[in-house]
Amino acid sequence: MNIKSKIAIAIIPFTLLSCNKESILTTSEIPAEISEHVTMNFPDNKILQAIKDVEGFTKSYNIILDGGISLEYNRKKEIIEIDGTTELPKSVIPSKLGLYVATNFPDNFITNWELEGKHQQIGLNNELDLEFKMNGDFIRIDN
Repeated sequence: MNIKSKIAIAIIPFTLLSCNKESILTTSEIPAEISEHVTMNFPDNKILQAIKDVEGFTKSYNIILDGGISLEYNRKKEIIEIDGTTELPKSVIPSKLGLYVATNFPDNFITNWELEGKHQQIGLNNELDLEFKMNGDFIRIDN
């Protein structure tokens, strides 16, 4: 194998990984699983924009709703992040996390939720971020 072939083989993976393509989706192009999740959990919020983001070998969907809510779904069309400015619907928060907040922070509510690696994180309206295991066990207050 000559030097040019070796360089080309070395460059190809970086070229593939650096490809980033965002596309705006029409309402009819939004995957059914995502549309159903939005309709079921945010019935009063209209979809303002839907974006499919392909970055290397990963794909995600970002949905912006009116009322200051943004949603992110992974390539499997599973919700992985919810950011809001007001209280999130109880239907989108795992029950064990909701119960923990109701018990330990009764004067506050959840404005954000995210899957982060092997943990879940929620943000409260008092600016605290709480980290939990995937099973819902509390880990710590995160800065």
